[in-house]
Amino acid sequence: MSFRENFIEFALSCQVLRFGEFKTKAGRLSPYFFNAGLFNDGNSLCRLSEFYAKAVEGSDIRFDMLFGPAYKGIPLVAAISIALAQRGNNFPFAFNRKEAKDHGEGGNIVGAPLKGRVLIVDDVISAGTSVRESVELIHAAGAIPAGVLIALDRQERGQGELSAVQEVQRDYGIPVIAVAGLADLINFLSHHPDFAAHQAAVAAYRERYGVDV
Repeated sequence: MSFRENFIEFALSCQVLRFGEFKTKAGRLSPYFFNAGLFNDGNSLCRLSEFYAKAVEGSDIRFDMLFGPAYKGIPLVAAISIALAQRGNNFPFAFNRKEAKDHGEGGNIVGAPLKGRVLIVDDVISAGTSVRESVELIHAAGAIPAGVLIALDRQERGQGELSAVQEVQRDYGIPVIAVAGLADLINFLSHHPDFAAHQAAVAAYRERYGVDV
């Protein structure tokens, strides 16, 4: 299996990825649900960060540091920086506070100063709000957004014909790298008889709401 399919298998084992009938923020009934907040212990976060590291190493994206938007991006950015350092690539990282601190060192950025080419890390892109806020913070510091690294790309239309990921790429002119996407999930289902019962529903969902990638 590819590391992307290994990631799907891992997410299923942690019950982060589940099958059933779930209502999305868009009001759609999805046959699967992904909740990265359930990577909530040391072992699962460690393994998750290794998948992120493999995804970014397999891309051609160039960056100087990592940034994790509050709140889900905070443990992610710390864990991913450790995973990359263990693989011989030591990058500084930072994250933001939701509210600026008015005492001590002040400000709303914690960690390394935002400079150079900054890679944003998050779990998924839904409405793109955290990406927009991250891009604004990076620009305000005089740095350059290099791209976005996420766990799962649902590869489905947003309000228009584009997916949330494609809208980010269009609006900010930066690449989005995902550990896995809906196409990888469908490929995984086609090779694993234990999950064959879910293949038709997921394929039908993609046919109805999917985008060309």
